[in-house]
Amino acid sequence: MPHDISFKHINKLAIPALITGVAEPLLSTTDLAIVGNIPENATESIAAIGIVGAFLSMLIWVFGQTRSGISSIVSQYVGANKLEDIKKLPAQATVIIVAASIFILLLTYPFAKQIFQFYNASDMVLSYAISYYKIRVFGFPFTLLTIAVFGTFRGLQNTFYPMVIAIVGTIVNIVLDFILVYGIEGYIPPMHIQGAAYASVAAQIIMALTSVIILYNKTPISLKFEMPLHNEIPRFITMVLNLFLRTIALNVALFFGTSYATGYGNEFIAAYTIGLNLWLMGAFIIDGYSSAGNIISGKLLGAEDYKTLIKLGNRLILYGFLQGIVLAIIGFIFYEPIGLLFTKETLVLNEFYSVFWVILLMQPFCSLAFIFDGMFKGLGEMEFLRNLLLITTATVFIPVLLIFDYLNYKLYAIWIAFFIWIIARGIPLIFKFRNKFLPLSQKV
Repeated sequence: MPHDISFKHINKLAIPALITGVAEPLLSTTDLAIVGNIPENATESIAAIGIVGAFLSMLIWVFGQTRSGISSIVSQYVGANKLEDIKKLPAQATVIIVAASIFILLLTYPFAKQIFQFYNASDMVLSYAISYYKIRVFGFPFTLLTIAVFGTFRGLQNTFYPMVIAIVGTIVNIVLDFILVYGIEGYIPPMHIQGAAYASVAAQIIMALTSVIILYNKTPISLKFEMPLHNEIPRFITMVLNLFLRTIALNVALFFGTSYATGYGNEFIAAYTIGLNLWLMGAFIIDGYSSAGNIISGKLLGAEDYKTLIKLGNRLILYGFLQGIVLAIIGFIFYEPIGLLFTKETLVLNEFYSVFWVILLMQPFCSLAFIFDGMFKGLGEMEFLRNLLLITTATVFIPVLLIFDYLNYKLYAIWIAFFIWIIARGIPLIFKFRNKFLPLSQKV
């Protein structure tokens, strides 16, 4: 029976994944938009959220790679019609990653000041960053629990339930942001940046509980931990370790970007934070097709259907590139209103508008890089992804940033470095994919 890679089937997976992807960074973006409009110290608050967001994103991306590991293995077993053989793995993987997240929480909490000083934060920005982080970090284990469950759903070729869960979390976060940041006169005092942190943690807890309930009631997979360890646990851990190293390289780039922007001044880090969150939003929108590629490619690999795998890659190149162009066009049409959503501070807006066009031009190239990144995760090619990102960060991103910073390009230096880095990541993935699977498709 041929595997379905029609436009309809791909979008059946991609559109819910797209909505899920937008909902995830919307937690931080909502904090930014609402806190950025408070009457007191809005610029410092945006800067603090941006710095904490960069650090938390690093933690989530490093430890959240369990989603890709679980999804890859489960989808390959689904493709091989061996789902019964994999039922114990998700629970064991989830326990491992949640235990690791609690360890990280306990390790970083006492050293919040030192961590954000390392990001060049000082004075009021540092104070806000510490208070915001010491609340937000308690949502970290719940976030990773949700991510692990999402990986299980993806492996089962289901992106609908993660979408429902993400929408619930986003609505809770937005409602609580308005209530806790601005307060309700006579009932709840305005909590400003701390209110945004509490809102995010509440949303993360609700998403985790909803994830577990839906997984238990709607799938054959249980999160009941049972011994002995599954024989795929060593492969899962190897995948996660490779992605762990890869994500460290990714976060080196993000650290350099945040650190340099902070060093330029408060209006620069605030503008960079808005740009970074919009860039990440674009990445998560593109993640719809990346997720579809991840899910379907793992299944096709398990079924050894290489001809269909090549067709899938060709279609996703086209869909992703067109999606990137649409995102860029929308961004240019609403160029000024987008900035005003986040802040009314003139200095911040001036810096943001001066570089936003670079972020928009990146979108089609980001689409190609992120889609094939997702496919390679589905195929279990974590080692190649690791090596590629380590090499491009060390030999492309950092040197380009240093050169343009030396030339005093400031925020331009950061975004030009990201742009060239994305191109250097995407092209090798396409060549590697075709070189490996074209010959295999011709043998079948």
